[in-house]
Amino acid sequence: MTTAHTVFNETAALLVLGATLGFVGQWLRQPLIVAFIVAGIVAGPDVLGVVSSAVHVQVLGELGVAVLLFLVGLKLDPGLLRTLGPVALVTGSAQVLLTALAGAGVSLALGMPARTAAIIGLALTFSSTIIVIKLLWDKGEVDSLHGRLALGLLIAQDLLVVVLMGLLAGLRGESQGGLWQALIGGLVLLATVLLFTRYLAQGLLARMARSPELLVTFAVAWAALLAGLADALGLGKELGGLLAGVSLASTPFREALASRLASVRDFLLLFFFVSLGASLDFGALHGSLVPALVLSAFVLIGKPLIVLPILGLAGYGRRTAFMASLTLAQISEFSLILLALATQAGLADPATQALVTLVGLVSIGASTYLVTYSGAIYAFVEPLLARVIGDQARRQAPSEAPPAADVILFGLGRYGTAIADGLRSRGLSVLGVDFDPEMVARWRARGLPAYYGDAADPDFGKSLPLSGAQWVVCAIPVHGGSLTHDDPRLALVDALRNSGYRQKIAVAIQAQDDLPGLRGRDVDLVLLPMADAAAEAVDLITGAPLVAPRRWS
Repeated sequence: MTTAHTVFNETAALLVLGATLGFVGQWLRQPLIVAFIVAGIVAGPDVLGVVSSAVHVQVLGELGVAVLLFLVGLKLDPGLLRTLGPVALVTGSAQVLLTALAGAGVSLALGMPARTAAIIGLALTFSSTIIVIKLLWDKGEVDSLHGRLALGLLIAQDLLVVVLMGLLAGLRGESQGGLWQALIGGLVLLATVLLFTRYLAQGLLARMARSPELLVTFAVAWAALLAGLADALGLGKELGGLLAGVSLASTPFREALASRLASVRDFLLLFFFVSLGASLDFGALHGSLVPALVLSAFVLIGKPLIVLPILGLAGYGRRTAFMASLTLAQISEFSLILLALATQAGLADPATQALVTLVGLVSIGASTYLVTYSGAIYAFVEPLLARVIGDQARRQAPSEAPPAADVILFGLGRYGTAIADGLRSRGLSVLGVDFDPEMVARWRARGLPAYYGDAADPDFGKSLPLSGAQWVVCAIPVHGGSLTHDDPRLALVDALRNSGYRQKIAVAIQAQDDLPGLRGRDVDLVLLPMADAAAEAVDLITGAPLVAPRRWS
């Protein structure tokens, strides 16, 4: 059999194995990263021995890493720091520093050398943005207060991991071609990228955007080109892929590129994680099972316990702090990439890389269930947390008593705003509540009473003037499917009734499928915005009297 046939058959076998184990992982509610690493282990020389010429797998994996860093670079537009905010930057930096120190301390206690302990501590610090976003989206919590806080911390981590990867790439360049060569080459490459961004990027993408397929092809080619140039200059493929993304981050095509390349990234990363699993030396793991379990326990338990008080000191309530902390209880795909770079730079050995990969398998797999059942876990540990974090927090409780109102409205988006306009036109006073500080600021700028808080936090309602409210209206937009036990709308209804509120409650839902989740709960009115709007449109089309448009007075 020719080499081409061998490569094709091996690639086909890996794809079938990855798809099969991915299906099993989906059934077990596991992220694809876990399934792909296990596929590499199964395909490796210690099990089936499917991969005999791993060069093509390694090349495709490196291309996947370049595309991943390209997508990270797309986030790094000039407005990122304004979007992220100082709170996420400060808390994210504090979390990284404290977790790295604690992880290194645990590694030292396990008898590892100081340099190895430091590298492991850094690797355990970072959490997976891909996994966290997927889990939050599946639960419909991407837009929750703790979901947005977790994403802010993850972006801060991504910024820091980029710096570390640049340092490791520089060290690798120094060992391969000299520090001065890498430095001069980096400056030339950076100048080229800046010129391309300033004079060519937007016009070129505008022409290519007429064909979505060409746009995707160009993006992958651009990432591969800069990755290859950076590698030739001794800077590493990862830094080149990152610069390729940064060069396009300020263009209006950033979101389109990010959405279209997500599936390409996931496909190519299959080969990176498969090659990582296939390269695991089980002989090197001899005697490492206990350290792997200890470090996994640190990631799953110790890491959230480090983040929790940081968020509490930053002013977040105990439920928000706990839920956001729990989402970070795993290591990142960047942790594995960092270890690979450190190994290539001679700062780590294969045994360390295998150990961290094993920690990744355990922590990623277990954290999936922790996030999925975070509501039940919080209910179990809440009495203990009450002793650590007070009943109210500065970022969730009002600094002064909120004014009494006829209607308390949760959710200040377009639908909630339209409801408020209509209620105020009928002479009713409305107190708005939202977890988005921009929404709250927008309402207050117009002289309307609004407060910052999380409807899913059962403690927040205690500070509201419920005794004078005739209605509580929940107009919170929730994504991701039907109502669940973690749904903020249901949590709000339960918290209101448990606190003794006996007046009327209205809840907006997106589809009829959400109705079963409200059964058994004391809800007076269910709102269906899309169905109501469609009914009014039918009335207008068939000759019903025209209703004057609502305006924000």
